Amino acid sequence: MRLVIQRVKRAEVLVKDVVFSKIEKGLLILLGLNKEDKFLKDKDINKIVQKVLNLRIFADKENKLNLSLLDVGGEILLVSQFTLYANCRKGRRPNFSMAMPGEEAKKMFAKIKNIFLSSYKKVYTGAFGEEMEIKLINEGPVTIILDSQDIL
Repeated sequence: MRLVIQRVKRAEVLVKDVVFSKIEKGLLILLGLNKEDKFLKDKDINKIVQKVLNLRIFADKENKLNLSLLDVGGEILLVSQFTLYANCRKGRRPNFSMAMPGEEAKKMFAKIKNIFLSSYKKVYTGAFGEEMEIKLINEGPVTIILDSQDIL
């Protein structure tokens, strides 16, 4: 599992020019699923979720990154993005063979969303499998990349 986490002032997902989800201050998380992620257990996913919720990437009164999403009461916009597992080593066309197949990824994404929601209620999602337009105002900018292989 690969997560690109962006601290945002606000973000929204549009599908066919209609707002599907939006958040104010919080985290936009682009989530890529590797085909090997089907072996992750709930406790592994929960460990990753807790890592995200407790990352100290929000500024305190002294402008130091000492506060977590939980501390600031921010929101999460969780968006599936299989292209995070693009392999660009050969040729010019990315190879997505390491990404989890669609239907399997849809179920896993729903599971991950539910584990996020069991720990934190301010979680919204993109539209899985749809062509989406994402608008955001990145704050900082602060962008963190987490890979489950580095956490578990």
